[in-house]
Amino acid sequence: MDNKSEEFYARLKEELAKSENWPAEYLFKFIVPSDPAKVLQIEETFNNMGAVIETTQSKTGKYTSVSINVRMGGAQQIIDKYIALSTIEGIISL
Repeated sequence: MDNKSEEFYARLKEELAKSENWPAEYLFKFIVPSDPAKVLQIEETFNNMGAVIETTQSKTGKYTSVSINVRMGGAQQIIDKYIALSTIEGIISL
């Protein structure tokens, strides 16, 4: 992981720790190229967690927005999900 990513995750973890009482609902939002395999990879990361997952394709069909609302145990669990998903080519975390 590069320094920029490490700084981002450290800052995010700090903000999450301040803002919520855990466990709590958390909304993940991603944009990926419209490839069913990439969308499935995101969905499988949240398997068996009781997540509510919504997908919306862009007007041109080139990209898919994926929103996941799920109960998370704490800031580190959220960071771990972002890191796991960062390996998907073309993913953008919002």
